[in-house]
Amino acid sequence: MNINNILDVKTPAEDVESYLPDADKIINGQPKQRVWNLMSSKDDRFHSGIWDSQAGHWKVSYSEDEYCHILEGESIIHDNEGTHKIVKAGDHFLIPAGFKGSWEVPSYCKKIYVIYE
Repeated sequence: MNINNILDVKTPAEDVESYLPDADKIINGQPKQRVWNLMSSKDDRFHSGIWDSQAGHWKVSYSEDEYCHILEGESIIHDNEGTHKIVKAGDHFLIPAGFKGSWEVPSYCKKIYVIYE
């Protein structure tokens, strides 16, 4: 192990996974999403990378803990009790395992994620 094993957190030109949330989770829009997973631990419980999404709104249910740093755009995170939180470029926050609600992207959002399952 040496200095060459340290990864820069930046959007690579390749190794991207593109997808839509499951149809039964989409509330509105066609939120095309992309993930560049930069690192996963040997036990496959820790992951980190970059995620982005086009406009849309979909249901979420977290089985993992997630740290997020919004790089561009904004999102509105709704809980199942009817309240919401707006997060935008520069914001850092944690979503605990067990959170249920929905994630809304008004136009575009890009974030760094760190997940522990």
